[in-house]
Amino acid sequence: MALLSKVTHQYLRTKKQFPNVWCAGCGIGTIMGAIIRAIDGLKLPQDDVVMVSGIGCSSRMPVYVDFNTLHATHGRPLAFATGVKLAQPNLKVIIITGDGDALAIGGNHFIHACRRNIDLTTILINNSTYGMTGGQVAPTTPFMKIGTTAPYGNRERSFDIAKLAIAAGAPFVARGTVYHMVQLRKLVEEAIQKKGFSLVEVISHCHTLYGRLNKEGGAIEMLKWQKEHAIPISAAGKVPPEKLRGKFLTGVLWDIDFPEYCEEYDKVMAEAQGKM
Repeated sequence: MALLSKVTHQYLRTKKQFPNVWCAGCGIGTIMGAIIRAIDGLKLPQDDVVMVSGIGCSSRMPVYVDFNTLHATHGRPLAFATGVKLAQPNLKVIIITGDGDALAIGGNHFIHACRRNIDLTTILINNSTYGMTGGQVAPTTPFMKIGTTAPYGNRERSFDIAKLAIAAGAPFVARGTVYHMVQLRKLVEEAIQKKGFSLVEVISHCHTLYGRLNKEGGAIEMLKWQKEHAIPISAAGKVPPEKLRGKFLTGVLWDIDFPEYCEEYDKVMAEAQGKM
């Protein structure tokens, strides 16, 4: 209880915005807890942390936390966060976004943030649907799954978020789930410490819309699905290929080093000023 009290009073705006807008059983609150515990574990001063979001269920998170926060427009959190980081490169900038916010209207910003390699940490919550606006099909909705805009089944292939980020140039890509809470906190810690653009995809659930429409049960059943379908990347080599079908890997999926954009931009300014 002592730890819970510390987290509640130090990191949450308890007197301003609660109760929250999330449905009972939603995974977003669990993800918020993992992020807060990661920041607390790294001993980051709250004034050195900036949390930026766009629009959507997950993007309400900055409203509830006591950091520097910026609630941006739909699909644009990475653009706003880029401006914050360029202006104040000493700050730890964390982006909270959803699969629709980041990959549909914000898709262009996403791939170029990966390519640019600016030192941002992006937590991308993937619940396979547009949760806030009514359960429409998102870029991550699996083939033939039901959405309010696809009552006969989604006929589009879904993005593999991690592969998209790696292909676009992100040097650090990880995946966790709401069910695997301890692993998720550790992944967020690693992402925050990485110099350059880092992405943590979090497999979550929307039982209110996606789960109901696709008859996948409530929050408990959907959490159980995460448990049964997640395979740690460290164990993937020991699993027969046929048993990997329909499953997804968790852990750090990609980790390389590449020059960070802010540092490279400083070199450009120094060179230009020297010539002037």
